[in-house]
Amino acid sequence: MKIIIGKGSCGIAAGANKISDSFREKTALLGLDVEIATTGCIGMCYLEPIVEVVVGNAKKTYVKVDEKAVDEILKSISASTSTGESDSTSTSTSTSDSTCESTSTSTSGKKNLADDYLLPLEDEEVQKRQTKVALKNCGLINPENIDEYIMSGGYEALKKCLAMSPEEVIAEVKAAGLLGRGGAGFPTWFKWQAARDSEGKLKYIICNADEGDPGAFMDRAIIEGDPHCLIEGMIICAYAIAYPNALAEGAVYVRAEYPLAIKRLEIAIKDARERGFLGKNLLGSSFSFDLKIKAGAGAFVCGEETALIASLEGERGMPRLKPPFPAQSGFHGKPSNINNVETYANIPWILQNGSANFALMGTDGSKGTKVFALTGKINKGGLVEIPMGSTIREVIYDIGGGIKNDKSFKAVQMGGPSGGCIPAEKLDTVIDYKSISETGAIMGSGGMVVMDENTCMVGMARFFLDFTCKESCGKCTHCRIGTKRMLEILDRLIGGEGNTGDIELLEELSNNIKAGALCGLGQTAPNPVLTTIRYFRSEYEDHLKGKCKAMQCKAMIAWKIVENKCVGCSLCSRKCPAGAISGEIKKPYSIDQNKCTKCDVCRNLCKFDAIIIE
Repeated sequence: MKIIIGKGSCGIAAGANKISDSFREKTALLGLDVEIATTGCIGMCYLEPIVEVVVGNAKKTYVKVDEKAVDEILKSISASTSTGESDSTSTSTSTSDSTCESTSTSTSGKKNLADDYLLPLEDEEVQKRQTKVALKNCGLINPENIDEYIMSGGYEALKKCLAMSPEEVIAEVKAAGLLGRGGAGFPTWFKWQAARDSEGKLKYIICNADEGDPGAFMDRAIIEGDPHCLIEGMIICAYAIAYPNALAEGAVYVRAEYPLAIKRLEIAIKDARERGFLGKNLLGSSFSFDLKIKAGAGAFVCGEETALIASLEGERGMPRLKPPFPAQSGFHGKPSNINNVETYANIPWILQNGSANFALMGTDGSKGTKVFALTGKINKGGLVEIPMGSTIREVIYDIGGGIKNDKSFKAVQMGGPSGGCIPAEKLDTVIDYKSISETGAIMGSGGMVVMDENTCMVGMARFFLDFTCKESCGKCTHCRIGTKRMLEILDRLIGGEGNTGDIELLEELSNNIKAGALCGLGQTAPNPVLTTIRYFRSEYEDHLKGKCKAMQCKAMIAWKIVENKCVGCSLCSRKCPAGAISGEIKKPYSIDQNKCTKCDVCRNLCKFDAIIIE
């Protein structure tokens, strides 16, 4: 019998460590012979903590597990153990409001209360709608146990690779049609071939695990849930690029804010080295390769490959002009290949299952699957992996469960702060590199920030531009000064002080920055502004008139008390931190707009819905 607890960062944040400790203590007290195991995130972050109970071939998944659930699950296990009852005879049904009603009963006829925590069938169906390649092992194996990775077929792709020529490996990646999953969508095989063709006795294989986009956590989840998959992909890449004429060394550049990912990757590298998958003469061959980890400097710009290389070298993370490209002169001036985590994670699957099977998924120009992180105003936030060619609507509604509180969908930001906002009328856009770029957004690394009807698109553009402005390395004038001027204009607009011509000036600045910036950060920084102007220009025009129809820009809205609803209870007056509300008991109160700080405390406290925003 095994109890498996999801301990990705999302699970731990929801209390998984406490739940794990509780299971250990209580199974010991009950004398139950139970193995308490760990796994990574299965993608259903909105249901964490998630616990899986395995008895023989039977398996039950419990969600939103708390201390009460621990007790009920153990009671259920104890009852079935003492009676010899098989869990496989239990069934469950899901109600429309996502709660689970169990039809299982104990031998005494009492309802099994643990079944109240069973995974709802509709959420189980969400998992079945996905196609897992990069996430194939996440949530299924213990990321700190190399044997579980090997039992799942791990390192078989490496064995197959070592029996092939490097040229055959690159040809297989080319036939698969794998594009880089870091954002640009550049053909992976082409980068590998360019690095292989470059002269040099030492070549570097680098993984970009910096992942600085707000709302993105795909790479983190892969490393936390299946670190050996990344390692195996990098080893195969090293073989294809360097063997037999050059030495190869590897580095994973992972952001320092991912301590759990770093910890599990360190364990995986150590175990792989001990088993002969890393180090000298891998698996008895004449090929050698090893890895090290570099904790990132915490700068968004280090996601750009030349800035990442500078940081790896101990310098300030700042981009440089290309050419030469890293494939010709990268880390320490040596030929270097850089891919992100998800790109490398696809490689073992391709070699093990064949390029043809990978190419069957997706569209003509975008093969395979793509991992997305769903965040924002969505019911079922978390990780999803779907074949290229699916639509945005399918991801947000069929998998993500639609918009919170039954609000209307307004837009989705794709590609992070360097991406763009895709509006409701583009919901049926096919997810592939070409189709997404035609909307003005970019695929990016895979973040999807969902917005509802109450989102101010001018404010949203300002949020993303503020991020890129602060994260600019400052090397080039267009990015350093241009984004600052744009931010000042947006601040005026949301502050109710916009000037005639501001919209046109934003467009002019955006185009100049895109044309003149040195690296991808500056070249794409105006995208959120350009796409919101393109699809939501009327909101910018409203802001010029001093109106925010989304009621989000505080300079353009006011808190008022509706006289015929106010009973004069004085609660709002007593709790107002600014002392802006006055009146007499049992008579309507009023708000002094000059004193009101628009903190919204009064409206949240009022039991009579007497305070409104207009």
